[in-house]
Amino acid sequence: MLIAIRVLALILILVLGGLWGAAWMGRDPGEGVAEAFLRRIGSFVGADMPAPAAGGVQLPQGLALGGPFSLVDQTGRAVTEADFAGRNLLVYFGFTYCPDVCPTELGTIAAAIDEMGELGDRVTPVLITIDPERDTPEALADYVSRFHPRMVGLTGTAEQVAAAARAYRVFYAKVQRPEMSAYLMDHSSFIYLVGPDGRVRTLFRPESTPEAIAQSVRAHLRGS
Repeated sequence: MLIAIRVLALILILVLGGLWGAAWMGRDPGEGVAEAFLRRIGSFVGADMPAPAAGGVQLPQGLALGGPFSLVDQTGRAVTEADFAGRNLLVYFGFTYCPDVCPTELGTIAAAIDEMGELGDRVTPVLITIDPERDTPEALADYVSRFHPRMVGLTGTAEQVAAAARAYRVFYAKVQRPEMSAYLMDHSSFIYLVGPDGRVRTLFRPESTPEAIAQSVRAHLRGS
């Protein structure tokens, strides 16, 4: 069973890697790699990506992201999606050794929640690591505390993290070059607005502003 899971995880990584490469080579003029990647995913599952809405990217009909997972939080407690039932989340997949993109996006999430004022209390910021080899609960506890007092860090086994990444269609891969003393992780970089049912409502592209995210999440909260 474990071998089958690893094979499936490898196949998924290869497929997503191919889509990421195709997005890089075939993106339209002025289109970011992340946007092209999302468009490729939509085409892969047979659904076209609509134009981005103000503040976020609406999912195409028939494309569902999110769902069940089994991970470990920064206190060492085993958690599942049921522990977050009824709560709205802003989820980001990254890692603590990330030199620039992850800190930027996590800072954006924290700023967006603060921008919402009291409404922000209804949103839980979450970092799910894609580097469980180094991101222990202790490492995550120290890391997430630097961004927001309510931010939750989630890790787990390699298989558990891979399963969560599959549910959100997250691409990630280890990068180790001869000149590097430590490896890095290449990964897609969307922020996910997750509703109380554990399903993704909206994607926010890399470098979205806190104000745009806050506006979109605020509208979601008021409409729910």
